Amino acid sequence: MVPQLHVPTIAVSGSLQRFPVRRIYCVGRNYADHVREMGNDPSRDLPFFFSKPADAVVGSGQLPFPTHTAELHHEVELVVALHGRGASVSVTDAAAMIFGSAVGIDLTRRDLQAEAKKSGRPWDMAKGFDRSAPVGPLRPGIPPAAGSISLSVNGQMRQSGNLKDMIWSVAEIIAALSGYVELAPGDLIFTGTPAGVGPIKRGDTVRGMIAGFEPIEITFEE
Repeated sequence: MVPQLHVPTIAVSGSLQRFPVRRIYCVGRNYADHVREMGNDPSRDLPFFFSKPADAVVGSGQLPFPTHTAELHHEVELVVALHGRGASVSVTDAAAMIFGSAVGIDLTRRDLQAEAKKSGRPWDMAKGFDRSAPVGPLRPGIPPAAGSISLSVNGQMRQSGNLKDMIWSVAEIIAALSGYVELAPGDLIFTGTPAGVGPIKRGDTVRGMIAGFEPIEITFEE
């Protein structure tokens, strides 16, 4: 029998509708303070991208702790959802492709990432594992260019920054990414994280926040 596949979806604020997810793209090193804390130079080089599978998306709730890691890290991010299609899109035209945005957490198996970097291997198992992309409800419309972005673990603030400190703006990210792949409705883009990334333990509750957005909150099983 041919299997029936489930299409991952995200809640939409103020609506019973849900946003279907096609692909997930992530941009690396997009806040200067985070670039420095990872031991790199925050020069304005072209952004680089990696991806996660669409079914890595989950909403708020309880999650099992990921396997094969002793160093799970949190990275709070603004996530942009697209309803337009385009390749080699200009910065000017990029905003027309946006459906809305949300708070997301890029979960990372940092030990596996470090090992992959050292060996010159892909990051897939460090970034694209099951339930590695928690995303809160989407707020329709163009995302703000400024506003506080933060993350707490068990009520203690770990990350705190401002969207205005992104090295590459949302429109610039869309334009750059569309030069590599044709973007389409249902695509999500994680736009980078501020400084303060750090470890998550079993039993921890992690809460990601952006001013004016519904938060994303996840608790890891013991």
